[in-house]
Amino acid sequence: MSPEAGRAGGKTTLDDDAGRKPAGARSIPRRVGLSLLALLSVIALAATGYAYLTYHEVQSDLRTTDILGEPDTPDVKPPPADDGAEDILLVGVDARTDMQGNPLPLSMLRTLRTEQSGTINTDTLIVLRVPRNGAKPTAISIPRDTYVDIPHGGQAKINSVYGMAKATAAAQLHATGRRDAAGIERDSDQAGRKALVQTIQNLTQVRIDHYAEVNLLGFYLITEALGGVDVCLNHATEDKDSGADFTAGRHTVTGAEALSFVRQRKNLPRGDLDRIVRQQVFLGSALNKVLSGGVLTNPATLGQLTDALRRSLVLDPGFDLLQFADKAKGLASGDMRFETIPVITINGRSPDGQSIVQVDPHAVQQFAAGLAGRASGGGGAAAGGLVPAAHSARPNVTCVN
Repeated sequence: MSPEAGRAGGKTTLDDDAGRKPAGARSIPRRVGLSLLALLSVIALAATGYAYLTYHEVQSDLRTTDILGEPDTPDVKPPPADDGAEDILLVGVDARTDMQGNPLPLSMLRTLRTEQSGTINTDTLIVLRVPRNGAKPTAISIPRDTYVDIPHGGQAKINSVYGMAKATAAAQLHATGRRDAAGIERDSDQAGRKALVQTIQNLTQVRIDHYAEVNLLGFYLITEALGGVDVCLNHATEDKDSGADFTAGRHTVTGAEALSFVRQRKNLPRGDLDRIVRQQVFLGSALNKVLSGGVLTNPATLGQLTDALRRSLVLDPGFDLLQFADKAKGLASGDMRFETIPVITINGRSPDGQSIVQVDPHAVQQFAAGLAGRASGGGGAAAGGLVPAAHSARPNVTCVN
């Protein structure tokens, strides 16, 4: 961040469920920062001739999670495997542990400007569809508060599915006499991931072919390795909860400042909607930085990025990044669309009074199918929901709230 420190006054404070949609506002992709940045970093390395050996070092050292088999629930059948696209689920989690399942030390939590938490949420959920016919890849964002059917019955916000299944599995492991905390953390993570995959497949009727996950620490390390990401703000803003404290104008944010920029919830004119826009432009700027010659040809930067990926990225064991990059060259050139699933309302209420995003699963399924070239149109307008807006990842830095 630039050395100036500014504080905003007179802002309206909004709670975590802020983000009322004003009349005429466009639907914008939600929370597109954490996991997509990590995946595109690896793909950019793999898709260039500069870092072939470095890529193989990364692939062999990455942590894997084998969760894409048959569902645990017998009466749930996964969607057909051949649905017209290569489909990757990108997940950003707010876990306060490292890749070995050990709690992050208090000093690191302070650096990340967060605190220890007994729960885990998946606040970034993106299905990346790469059509097999060579059409442009599309990143489909799923709002974190989308109210969905969950495995084993009931409904909940989609960002809680991972955490609920993880907590149930952890309790069962404790009941068997297991006492190794790190091992229980890793095994219960597996249960959470599997439940999340099943939930998203049920909602979208898209068969998930691959899985990629990154946590808060990973986001911090990757932005540090890149040497910062350029952003721009229309006005000064402050949020003590996220640690955000920015003046108006351009900034280069890295590490904890980058996390604050994409996580700020309060003191934004349109609440969560402005946060969504921030994450969109952050990703565009970060992608431009990754793809620049200065990053890909700098051995020191490549080494830092490789180390960050080793420490932060979780993939399914069948995910061959080099092979995938060859299929999806559009990702490495920034030629990719961002969409959000069609929704009925972002101001819904669950039976127990939670603020939720209501969707029509049939409309969501039609929309997702259309992006693989198997249907004639999207589901936004036809289903009576909000029309998803398309965006491309471009290098320009746009000033935002």
